Amino acid sequence: MTAVRTVCFVSDRTGVTTETLGHALLARFGGMIFESVTMPFVLNVVQARGVVGRIDAIAAEQQTKPIVFVTIVDQATRDVIKEARALVIDLFAMMGLLEAELGPQTVAGAPAMHGARTDPTYAARIDATNFALANDDGAGARDYRSASVVLIGVSRTGKTPTCLYLAMQYGVFAANYPLAEEELEAGELPRALLLYRDKLYGLILTAERLQQIRGERRPGSRYASAQQVQYELRAAQALYDRFGVPYLDVTECSIEEIASRIMDEMALERHARS
Repeated sequence: MTAVRTVCFVSDRTGVTTETLGHALLARFGGMIFESVTMPFVLNVVQARGVVGRIDAIAAEQQTKPIVFVTIVDQATRDVIKEARALVIDLFAMMGLLEAELGPQTVAGAPAMHGARTDPTYAARIDATNFALANDDGAGARDYRSASVVLIGVSRTGKTPTCLYLAMQYGVFAANYPLAEEELEAGELPRALLLYRDKLYGLILTAERLQQIRGERRPGSRYASAQQVQYELRAAQALYDRFGVPYLDVTECSIEEIASRIMDEMALERHARS
């Protein structure tokens, strides 16, 4: 039986181009099976340490080193990733060779290999990401007809990052709709969603966790108060139950797990390499 090797793609951007280069190299090893994990938007040392923890956990569980491809501009952040219990391949290491030939870089912090489009899944992911951004909470005219899934929930339940992950990882067109207080009071689905009930998926958190998240954003506000948080969550769950909207308590879930559950439960088609 062929062993499965975990490959992590770590980037300070979407990770799509990191995957493009990594998969191009791995394609030379046709007799192996690779399981991909993308870790995008690693912007600083603190986030990098969290990524290292995840990589080390994979190494401990599988008793073998993950392969890690990295495209991060900041040197200090890259250095932290290199401490992981893994084979870390710094795709920026080639910059030394290029600088020796071409001279010093002239654009500091340029996007990592921004124009790479050799991966056939690249276009699907970019289109899906643009769709998610255009159909984010309250962002202009929403196009739910083109969406494969519409995430609903009260404010700060993780709708936006989940939509972006679904787009970047699977090429899924995901939109989201924030349940406002007046809609919760009415106990009815918002009119904009009535035609798309089969696409709806709800997110929910424990009151304690949601209050903590909102308190970090607006400390001392009614928005973050225990009473307001508990009311909104009760009303949201009642709405899900009344209209048969599938939902997930995301309190203890990673973005990867949330996205995977949504993909499975909604039987969504993958339009990109997973």
